Amino acid sequence: MELDWTYFFSLFSMGAFYRASVTVIALGSLAWLLGLVLGFGLGQADGSRLPWLRWPARAYIWFFRSVPLLVLLVFVYNLPQIFPATGVVLGIPFLAGLVGMVMTEAAYMAEIHRGGLLSVARGQREAGHALGLGWFATQTRIVLPQAFRIALPSLINEFVTIIKLTSLVSVISLPELLLTGQRLYTQNFLILETLLAVAVYYVAIVTVFGALLDALERKLDLNRRKPGTLDETALTSLRAGLPPAPALAVPEQGAGAPPALQLQGIHKAYGSHRVLQGVNLDVAAGEVISIIGPSGSGKTSLIRTVNALERLDQGEIVLFGESYLKGAAPLDSAQVRQGIRRIGMVFQGFNLFPHLTVLQNIVLAPGLHGQGSAAEQNATALRLLDKVGLLAHAHKYPHQLSGGQQQRVAIARALALRPDVMLFDEPTSALDPELVGEVLKVIRDLAAEGMTMLIVTHEMEFALQISHRIVFMENGLLQLDVTPARLLQPGPDAGEAVLRVRRFMGLQA
Repeated sequence: MELDWTYFFSLFSMGAFYRASVTVIALGSLAWLLGLVLGFGLGQADGSRLPWLRWPARAYIWFFRSVPLLVLLVFVYNLPQIFPATGVVLGIPFLAGLVGMVMTEAAYMAEIHRGGLLSVARGQREAGHALGLGWFATQTRIVLPQAFRIALPSLINEFVTIIKLTSLVSVISLPELLLTGQRLYTQNFLILETLLAVAVYYVAIVTVFGALLDALERKLDLNRRKPGTLDETALTSLRAGLPPAPALAVPEQGAGAPPALQLQGIHKAYGSHRVLQGVNLDVAAGEVISIIGPSGSGKTSLIRTVNALERLDQGEIVLFGESYLKGAAPLDSAQVRQGIRRIGMVFQGFNLFPHLTVLQNIVLAPGLHGQGSAAEQNATALRLLDKVGLLAHAHKYPHQLSGGQQQRVAIARALALRPDVMLFDEPTSALDPELVGEVLKVIRDLAAEGMTMLIVTHEMEFALQISHRIVFMENGLLQLDVTPARLLQPGPDAGEAVLRVRRFMGLQA
């Protein structure tokens, strides 16, 4: 039996098929967009720590992924027989089909979104926290843009699936492509020709909209964005247009001034493992303290409690004479957020925001906190980049920079909020030896300007050169708090603790 090609080609000039195509596009696009939004909410709830959010979301996802869409469409369309009031909406085949498809797609989209959210590194949220951003700002400005880029290929694939699934709404008499074809071939019995034309319509729709979504994916691909390095002429012109750099926020020092930080009886445990066991430490304004010790001694946990990245089990942290954190106190209070903004944090792994340029990384937090006008924020960011030697790279993305350059950008980002205290969590441990010097130089310059700093480091020579005091930690305890001079020239009366630290630092016993 030969195909009737004349009839086949005539189907592409038939108005009923074009009207059906519009129905498919409208139904599929709306189901995709609404499923995208509702699925994101479900994905967030599924990952929540709150059981009253997490378990209903999981139950919804489990149920609507289990029920066949065909069964759900029939049920939704016939629901007015049980609840007549729903007939105003569900009595319309298009709306009934849309409701059924959105209910199903939201469940599938939730899992796609959850995968995207889980793929965003935890350090990105911690960086947002360290910049004093609330949950909503962190989600919308940091997490969501990255999660959406990660999930986009799967979301595009889901759009294709939805377009094809619109053929199932024929069961509720919505005249989409398949039902339009069925009505034709029941009259002329040219089944193959009609279904072949239906397939071509679907392929055309998927191809056009798939190409548009693929173009969006390419536009969002950071690897395709390659802004260059500013040349010397551009740098000279840029510097000339900048106002004078603002001085660092150096708090009051001297007799009568409160300590910048007071750590009182700090305890922290992870399960049965006690990482901090009653640490007491005072840090004067303008003082640089290096925290050293073997791995697992509690160094990083200590400074993470200072920045409220870890909840205290016991103890209190006082910031410039005012209580800032107490054991078991909520970490999202206005008082804590205000304190966090006074404490800059530089992470071991940089934690720059990969979807933002270097300049955008620096202006993000000042912009959200309303620190000056946009022009002032931009000028401050450029001055800070010049300060750390990276003005020429202002419009690049983090992936275009070396590790040392990324860490210097991270320092500039922390300084943009004009903090009173800076925390450094092993700022050079993730760098190649050749890149360590450029980061240490920036820290050394900050020390010379009077910035109060708490530095966790394995760079022993640097610690001896820059620090006012060196704190040695072991087994969650502060074992020694001493000046570099005392370590370099211990004298005959040096105690065992001093000699232990000298051995640890590789100094002659």
